[in-house]
Amino acid sequence: MNADKPEFEALERPAADVAADIAARTDSYFNRTRKIVEAFGDKRVTYAIFLRRPVICAPRLMLNWLNMVAALRGTEIDVDLIYREGDWVGAGEPIVYLTGSLARMSDLETILLQKIGPASVAAHNAYQMALSLPQVAFLAMEARHCAGAEMQDMMSYAASVGGDAAKKEGAKGFIGNANDGTAHWFGASHGYGTMPHSLIGYAGSTVRAAEMFRETYPNQPMTVLVDYFGREISDSLAVCQRFPDMAMAGELAFRLDTHGGRFLEGLDPAESYAVLERYAPGAIRRYRSETELRFLVGTGVSAAAIWRMRETLDEAGYRKVRIVVSSGFGVEKCRVMADAKAPIDVVGTGSFLPDLWHETYATADIVEYDGVPMVKIGREFLLRKNGARKRGG
Repeated sequence: MNADKPEFEALERPAADVAADIAARTDSYFNRTRKIVEAFGDKRVTYAIFLRRPVICAPRLMLNWLNMVAALRGTEIDVDLIYREGDWVGAGEPIVYLTGSLARMSDLETILLQKIGPASVAAHNAYQMALSLPQVAFLAMEARHCAGAEMQDMMSYAASVGGDAAKKEGAKGFIGNANDGTAHWFGASHGYGTMPHSLIGYAGSTVRAAEMFRETYPNQPMTVLVDYFGREISDSLAVCQRFPDMAMAGELAFRLDTHGGRFLEGLDPAESYAVLERYAPGAIRRYRSETELRFLVGTGVSAAAIWRMRETLDEAGYRKVRIVVSSGFGVEKCRVMADAKAPIDVVGTGSFLPDLWHETYATADIVEYDGVPMVKIGREFLLRKNGARKRGG
């Protein structure tokens, strides 16, 4: 098998284990097709793989796996990657053509589709989020929302691909993630993060939790959660007063994670509107959906809450203290925050995971049999156009 980019390294697993895994996980009619083809004569076929919605091309996990299987089976599979990793792909556009033995490929379709569809949709979400807030750094926090290690690895990979695509257009994108196991996708040796709510509860106060962290990790910057006791403003100022040198040096940040059942300390609907009137009046002076209004002036981590935190810190002289936000920062919320020019330094999010899982379903169709173009009626758009190859390259 060959591919121009990216490079695909073989993964080492016992051949018997791989064969058993494929046989168990693939749809049974593909297993039966393999046996029929082996009995009646093989053909060289070409598969086209596509999704029904726009995506960012994220093929590496699929192609790494395919490369491993091809090597174990001793077969050659030609990879015509039409779009390179990180390219935008339109709905229905073939992402890749795979050509090889039908007997050796027919039972791979199910798993191949699993490995490219969700990753490409999640990458598109990450790309849109990062482009919406180009001056903001993103931290991937997908692990807790994933159904096991395989999905966790896939979603972290997707965030890195979408983030890198946004970086090419001038955004800061995704700078890392929250755990060590998938940090390599971001070129890092470890995950980022300082403290969860449980540490605040254990310490008994926000300031004491910060003191414990500082004593344990004296040479690291510190991001402090400030919503545990519902005193985001008061506790932030108290931590700044306790660590003035860190605050002045830009080594201190506060993470807003206020849940949707209450307002940030000191805010209510009227005061939230007043805050945005001071800093982003245009954001509230046009039609807004109910969801957009909630993101702007509602409970939880709203644009008004972020502006109020920035206003408070600046008035107290802590202009270098950064603001990290989390809690439901998906594509739509990021766009609303951009419209309100919310003063965010970092977004921690796992909300690039697809909301509508049916949109992640990739599809494959054979488009050539022994070099003869042929596909089921209605899928003619998948046929190669004038033999063109590598539009992404």
